[in-house]
Amino acid sequence: MKILIVGAGIAGPTLAYWLLRAGHEPTLVERAPQLREGGYVVDFWGSGFEVANRMGIVPRLKEAGYRIREMREVSNKGRRIAHLDPGFIDTAGGSYVSIGRSDLAAAIYEALDDGVETIFDDSVTALADDGRRVIVEFERGAAREFDLVVGADGLHSRVRALSFGPEDEFERDLGIAVAAFDVEGYLPREELVAVTHTEVGAQALRLTLHDGATMFCLIFRHSGYVAQDDVLAQQEMIRTRLSGVGWEVPEILRLMPDARTFYMDKVSQIRMPAWSRGRVALIGDAAACPSLLAGQGSALAMVEGYVLAAELQRWGGDHRAAFAAYQGQLASLVRTKQDAAIGLGAAFAPRNHMQLLLRNTVVNLMGIPVVARLAMGRSLRDPIELPPAPSA
Repeated sequence: MKILIVGAGIAGPTLAYWLLRAGHEPTLVERAPQLREGGYVVDFWGSGFEVANRMGIVPRLKEAGYRIREMREVSNKGRRIAHLDPGFIDTAGGSYVSIGRSDLAAAIYEALDDGVETIFDDSVTALADDGRRVIVEFERGAAREFDLVVGADGLHSRVRALSFGPEDEFERDLGIAVAAFDVEGYLPREELVAVTHTEVGAQALRLTLHDGATMFCLIFRHSGYVAQDDVLAQQEMIRTRLSGVGWEVPEILRLMPDARTFYMDKVSQIRMPAWSRGRVALIGDAAACPSLLAGQGSALAMVEGYVLAAELQRWGGDHRAAFAAYQGQLASLVRTKQDAAIGLGAAFAPRNHMQLLLRNTVVNLMGIPVVARLAMGRSLRDPIELPPAPSA
């Protein structure tokens, strides 16, 4: 089948890889003029790691990734008040890595080895599903026909808006915003140490990168609108919201306009009763964004791409059965992770001093390895058995 995949982030290229293996003809279209850069560093493990292993990209991920040796919480004056060795997470002999989201996406895309048509700097403007095919209109290119269309275009999915309805029908705003950017030459540098400073309503994180730059992630309480594609307005919002926050935050804000890459958005979930309609389906954040707070959005995106490709092969030409089986396998897992994430906002941006005190107490306890394993044990194992790998 000829299958259009909208979005060349993590979910889309993963799906394209396995569709190609199964003998289909996937086409990727990406709104950006090239693969996106920047963003935050994600902890990558679980079933998503197994999908990456089946793709043969784990060595590439470990080369590009980070083995964080300490997660450190500091006071206003930089004094360590709690710390955690994240090595306890790696309970499966190397099946864990921290990696830049864009580095993960690049490794997946490189695995396609130029075998998939990719259209950059374009996106869809209309989808007409007549029951036998989908006629797709593009912003720049000529209209084309596909057997299926899959939206892998993220939280603000255009495919979802065109085929299912406006975003506000499915979005759950968690009352938090996040910004991630990197700056060259920042001091101090503490290799493989993720340093956080948390106050009521906000958290700042810094992590040194391989190339000499430093990544910052700023999380703060905010409900409602965040300007899209307006970096100046976004940065002004950040300065306003974080004025008065201590530690290194004033210097971080001063350097923010010099960032090499910059990302900002509100923290939201997407909850939909159905991930498909006719010949159009959704995967990744477009279908069921768990939010930054869940911590496994990238891994889930890879699992969803893999399972959808496997179900399309298992059901042959019956896309309706394949779409239903895909959602049936994953909906419960995704909803569990979404529900768990809702209560984690206080860990990143406590609402009051009581939540801050409780959060710091928990962080201190997590510094005890046996406590950390007991607390995190379930979340480190996904309750899903991956189907056999698709193949022609």
